[in-house]
Amino acid sequence: MNRRESLKAIGIGTITTGLLVGVGCNLSDDKKVPTAETAATKAVPGRMPEEVERENKLLQDKYFDVHEMATITMLADLIIPKDKHSGSASDAKVPEFIEFIVKDIPAHQLPMRGGLKWLDLQCLNRFNNPFIKCEPAQQIEMLDEIAYPAKAKPEMAQGVAFFNRMRDLTSSGFWSSEMGTKDIGYAGNAPNRWTGVPADVLKQYGMENVKI
Repeated sequence: MNRRESLKAIGIGTITTGLLVGVGCNLSDDKKVPTAETAATKAVPGRMPEEVERENKLLQDKYFDVHEMATITMLADLIIPKDKHSGSASDAKVPEFIEFIVKDIPAHQLPMRGGLKWLDLQCLNRFNNPFIKCEPAQQIEMLDEIAYPAKAKPEMAQGVAFFNRMRDLTSSGFWSSEMGTKDIGYAGNAPNRWTGVPADVLKQYGMENVKI
């Protein structure tokens, strides 16, 4: 399995864990990812006014600073790069998704911010640059040490935990977007269409020549 196929399996599993409760449907259209500018200002069908009010507040607030968002964007695109099938994680607005999720689920905040700082500190010590300013080969070298938990050194434990979370959020954001669902060929719920008794069933009962 290549990286995208592996992440696809991870992403599908993660989506079913409940991480996306309350936000997944909002992110089903890449062009309609919630932003402070496009947030609804009043109740909508199926939504309680207090839910809309809370979402509007989350969209107005900012958690990550510019440098952190740039790092998240670069990491997300390294995890799910653009290929012949679809765009990259940032094309699917995964960074915006992650920004929203950490505000919606505060338990992500400290691990994510701490992980970003850990990553920059490691890169500064090794390459004299924060992660986003490192050479591509240096970035991959760094990520190779934390992307494979079974192979990681004990002293990389914090980085492994951070990258696991980053990978899960990226996968969840991408494969709950319109781009991601098209990437895996997900068609959603559709009404049944009767096209007659399957040919193999008719043959099984010796009725392949019988008109029904």
